[in-house]
Amino acid sequence: MPWGEFKDTAAERRIFQRRTLVALLLLWVMMGVLIARMYHLQIIQHDTYTTLSDKNRVQVQSVAPPRGLVYDRNDVLLAENRPVFSVTIVPERVGDIDQTLADLQRILAISEEDLVRFQRRLQEPRRPFQEIPLRYDLTEIEIASMAVHRHELPGVEVNAELVRYYPFGEITSHALGYVGRINRDELQRIDPVNYAGTNYIGKSGIERFYEELLHGKVGYQHVETNARGRTLRVLERESPVPGEDIRLHLDIRLQKLAFELLAERRGAIVAIEPKTGGVLALASVPGFDANLFVTGIGVQAYQELNRSLDKPLFNRALRGQYPPGSTIKPMLAIAALDSGVTTRDRLIWDPGYFQLKPSGRRYRDWKRGGHGWVDLTAAVAESCDIYFYDAAVRMGVDTMHHYLAQFGFGEETSLDISGALPGLLPSSDWKRAARNAPWYPGDSVNMGIGQGFNLATPLQLATATTVMANRGQWQQPRLLNDVLGDHSLEGRLPPPSKDDIILKNQDDWNFGVNAMKAVMHSAKGTARRAAFGAPYEMAGKTGTAQVFSLAQDEEYDADEIRERLRDHALFIGFAPIEDPKIAVAVIVENGGSGSGTAAPVARALFDAWLMEFPNEGEAMVVGQTNEEDR
Repeated sequence: MPWGEFKDTAAERRIFQRRTLVALLLLWVMMGVLIARMYHLQIIQHDTYTTLSDKNRVQVQSVAPPRGLVYDRNDVLLAENRPVFSVTIVPERVGDIDQTLADLQRILAISEEDLVRFQRRLQEPRRPFQEIPLRYDLTEIEIASMAVHRHELPGVEVNAELVRYYPFGEITSHALGYVGRINRDELQRIDPVNYAGTNYIGKSGIERFYEELLHGKVGYQHVETNARGRTLRVLERESPVPGEDIRLHLDIRLQKLAFELLAERRGAIVAIEPKTGGVLALASVPGFDANLFVTGIGVQAYQELNRSLDKPLFNRALRGQYPPGSTIKPMLAIAALDSGVTTRDRLIWDPGYFQLKPSGRRYRDWKRGGHGWVDLTAAVAESCDIYFYDAAVRMGVDTMHHYLAQFGFGEETSLDISGALPGLLPSSDWKRAARNAPWYPGDSVNMGIGQGFNLATPLQLATATTVMANRGQWQQPRLLNDVLGDHSLEGRLPPPSKDDIILKNQDDWNFGVNAMKAVMHSAKGTARRAAFGAPYEMAGKTGTAQVFSLAQDEEYDADEIRERLRDHALFIGFAPIEDPKIAVAVIVENGGSGSGTAAPVARALFDAWLMEFPNEGEAMVVGQTNEEDR
C-alpha cells in the first residue's frame, strides 16, 4: 500500500483550525473576565479601594503635648523638658522580633534589664502600631550607628522626645515629685484619647497633683508612609496644646539652704509664708535624684536607694510621723487658757517630778531638781514639763484633742501637697477602738508634753506654727502660687476647709506669742543662744522627741546610746513677731536637743529669708547637741 494513503492532510487542517478556534475563544473569554474584573475594581469599587489604599499609605499619628514647666517664686526653672533620643520598635512592622532584638544588640549596648522591660511592655495592652521603647538616651555615636543600619531594621526607629528633667535633682525631689513611664494600672484610669502618644505621667508630688494642668492636650498628624511603614512626609498636622506652666511659692535658695543646713544628717524642714500659706521650702534629707526615675530606674540603683538605712526615698517632711515633744506646748498653753484650767499668772511648784498620787509614779522633768515656782510664760520659755503635766491632767484628753485638732493635728490640711499623712491625735474613743483599753490619767500626762501616742509630721508642725503666727487665722499650706500665661488661678486649688480659731479672749493669742518670744529672748529661754545678736525678734519653741523610753529613775546619756536611738531634735518658730514673714518647723533625727541642734538651723533660715540671703553660697552645719531643753 502506498505511503500517502496513511496521511489525510485535509483532516489534519480541520482539526488544527478547530483547536485554534477553541484556544482563541478561551483566550477571549479569559480576556473578557479580566476586563470585567478590572472594570469592577477600577470603576465600580473605585472609592472603596482608594480609601483602602490611602489607609495603607496615610496614617494618623498622635503628637504628645510638651509638658508644662515648673518655676519657683523667682521664676527659676525647677522642672523642664529636654530632648532625648531613644530606640523604639513597632512590633506590627517587624517580621521576626527576636532576630530584630539580636541585630540591635550587635549595634547598641542593650542591657538585660532593657530587654526584660521591653518584653514586659510588649505583653501589656496597648494601641496597635504603638511604638515600644527599647533604649533611652542614646549617645551621638549610637545615633550614627543606627542611621547606618536603618535600612536593615524595618519597624525600628530612632525618635527624639521631650523628657522631664529636674535641674536641682535631689534638692527638689520630695517637693516636686517626679514623672515616670505610664504603667498598666494608670492606663486603665487615664483618658486614652488625650494620652495617645504620651509615655509619661506624674507619679508623685506636684507632678501628680497637677497632672491635668501640666499634661496639655494631644495633637495629631496625617503622614504618608512607604510599604515598610516608614514616614515619608507629613500631609496635615493639628498641633498639640502644651501643658500650662506653673509658678510655685517654693524658693529654691531657701530650699538649697535647708539641704545644706542638714548636711550629713537625717531630718526635714518645712517653711511657710504665714500670710498666704505658701510653702517656701519643703526639704527631706537625704533625698534622691528624681531624674533617675523619669525613663526608668535600674534594678540595682533602686535597690541601693530602697535598702539604704537613711531611707532617701522616704519623704520625712510629709510622711515622717514623730512625737512632737515640747513643740506642742504653745498650742496646749492656748488650750489651757481658753478652757479655763489655768490662768496667765497661776503658779505651780516644780520639784523636778510630777505625781498623780502621793505614792504613785514620778513623771520626771527634763531639768533634774526642777524649775521651782513657774507661771505659764515661764513654763513655755523654760519648757517646764511639770506645768504641762498638771495642765494636761486638768484638761483631760478630749479637751486637748478638741483644741489641737483646730491647729490641724490629726488631719491632712494642705491644699495641694499630695501624699501627706495625718499623724495621730489620740482621744479616749481612739484608744478604746485601737487598743481596746480606756484612757488613763497617765496617758494625759504624756500627751501634755507631746509624747505618748501623739504623732505629727513636720508639715503639721509648720502649719500649727503658722496658725500661731497669724493669731488664730488659718492659711492652709499650698505650693501653687500662680498659673503662668493668660490663664487664671481661679478654681485651680481646692476650697479651704479650715476655719479660724476664735478664743474667748482673743488677746490670749498675743500672750501665747509672747511666751514663744520668751523662749528666744528671755534670760532662761531654752533657745536664747540661737537668737543671740538677731536684728529682729522671733518666736519659737524647742522640743525633744524620745526614740525609746527610759525607766522611771534612769538618766538619759546620749554618749552611751547608739546614734540612731538618740532623741530627735525639734524646733518650731516664726519671725518677725509683729509681722511674720516666715514660719518653720525643723526636725533633726537623732539630733539630741532642740535648742542645740534644731534651733540654730531655724535661725539660719530666718536670717536668710528676712535679710535677703546676705551670705548666699555659705552654709552653716548643724551644731552639736545641748543638754538644755526637752
